[in-house]
Amino acid sequence: MDFLIPQETLKAVEEVRKWGRDAMRPAGLEADRLGSPLPVDHPYFHRSLEHGEGRTKWRPGASAAGRPGAAVHAMWLAEEGAYWDRGVMVANPGPGLPEASVLAQGTEEQKEKYLGPFIEPDRPRWACFAMTEPSAGSDAAAIKTTAHKDGHAWVLNGAKCFIGGASRSDWILVQATLDASQGRNAQRSFFVEQGTPGLGDFKIEKKMGLKAYESTSFTLQSCRVPLENLLGGESRPKGQAGFKTAMRTFNAGRPIIGAMAVGMGRAALDEAIHFAQETGLIKRERIRDRIECMSRKIRSARLICLRACWLVDQQRPNVMEASMAKALGAQVSQQAAGLGLEILGNVAGTGTHLIEKLYRDTKAMDIVEGTGQIQRVIMARQLVGLPR
Repeated sequence: MDFLIPQETLKAVEEVRKWGRDAMRPAGLEADRLGSPLPVDHPYFHRSLEHGEGRTKWRPGASAAGRPGAAVHAMWLAEEGAYWDRGVMVANPGPGLPEASVLAQGTEEQKEKYLGPFIEPDRPRWACFAMTEPSAGSDAAAIKTTAHKDGHAWVLNGAKCFIGGASRSDWILVQATLDASQGRNAQRSFFVEQGTPGLGDFKIEKKMGLKAYESTSFTLQSCRVPLENLLGGESRPKGQAGFKTAMRTFNAGRPIIGAMAVGMGRAALDEAIHFAQETGLIKRERIRDRIECMSRKIRSARLICLRACWLVDQQRPNVMEASMAKALGAQVSQQAAGLGLEILGNVAGTGTHLIEKLYRDTKAMDIVEGTGQIQRVIMARQLVGLPR
């Protein structure tokens, strides 16, 4: 495993650093003060398009193989972006989480239709992936949203919750089951376009942190989509095809979430150090000792994220490492923000310092894309040789 960071990645990280300082953090602080997601027409999103955000990796006729080191490259950018504001990162326009599934499993027609508009978007555009349900939050295999064939259409019924950006997305990749009695074996993914009859009841949830982006619940009531909206088409192999695709997406995404948490932990630690230096607290040996300990934990968490992403690039299994990265990164970020609060003391209680915001933001990192508890279950089952 090579720990050398390529010059291309270093240059990209520096660009993210400048953009984060100038645009992302101010936008995140604004959303936090307002207590609501940035609106679709917010100037930040138009600036982000001009900056080159919101694009897809897909190009017509291009090879499906990704660029060498793509996952590690993405990890470094994710850490730096989240350092400035993770909520704004998620709010950014673009094909988002479902892009990887469409690239891996979508037909050429589906890529053209659903990713094509993100090549050179004429306006801020979004897409999202909908797995989580009110009664199947951590157990992805227990989803109850159903899909059945009716003539030349699939009919979807169910409810989803905590889906990032659902109400503003051009389309939603919805995970549903063809037969609830078969569990994960019958799961498939369906493109549901915004405005489709039966797709509705959008509700943006109130959150204590990461307020820059929307977490949305919605329902599907006799929602009809064309047969060709089944991801990969009906010719794809049966038997956990949809579930395995979703899990591969998560196994590639969880180290990125872990890296984001590392970035947030870095931000909290940097703010704590700055405060300690300004107030003279840095002269206390106990404060310096805790800062050093926290720095060590952050670096350790980063190394696990790096290992998990490197395995993705090597096309090797990374189930254990992905769960480790997600669980440890989230834990460390919360510890760093908690340490920051302790160092700030009464100042943190005023609600005007960045660390107070980071303390609320980091809590979500233990929840999104599989809770810390679920990651520990996955790791334990791996260690003793039980099926995943």
